[in-house]
Amino acid sequence: MPQLVKGGKYVFGWSRVNNDGRIVIPPEAIEEYNFSPGTTVIMISGSKTSGGFVIIKKTVLVESALGGVLKNKPELGDLHIPEGKIIEYKNKKYGWMEIKPGNTLKLKNETLSAYGIKPSDELMAIRGSGLGISLIIKGPIIGHAKTHAEIEKFGY
Repeated sequence: MPQLVKGGKYVFGWSRVNNDGRIVIPPEAIEEYNFSPGTTVIMISGSKTSGGFVIIKKTVLVESALGGVLKNKPELGDLHIPEGKIIEYKNKKYGWMEIKPGNTLKLKNETLSAYGIKPSDELMAIRGSGLGISLIIKGPIIGHAKTHAEIEKFGY
C-alpha cells in the first residue's frame, strides 16, 4: 500500500465509478477493515476538502465518537430507510449500503449526487481513521496521487 508523501496517508488505490454506479473496494481495504459481501456499512460524507464519503461498519460506528448519529437518527441505525437514501445530521450526510458480491458498492445516481460524485469519476480509496475507508474525489491527496503511476486501479 503506497504512502503518497512521508508522514502522509496510505492509499489502497483508485476506484472508478462505473456507469451503473458500481464502485469496487480494493481487496486490501476489504481485508484491513474486515468487510465482505453482505456487510452493512454506513456512508458518511467526507470533508469539504476531499469530498466523497467514508464507509464504516455499523458495528464499529456504534462504538465510535460518531455513534450518536445512530441514536439520534434511529431510522439509519435500524436500517429503516431505503438502502442508499441520504439523511442529514449535524452537517454531514449519512446513508447505508450493503457490500455486494465482487466487493462492490452499487450506488444510485441520487446517492452519488449527494456525495458530489458521478459515473466515470475516479475515487481514491485511502486509509482513513481506524474506523473506515475514505473514498475521496478532490483535494491535495488526489493531486499527489496523480503523480504516482504505481497506484493500482480497480473497476476499470
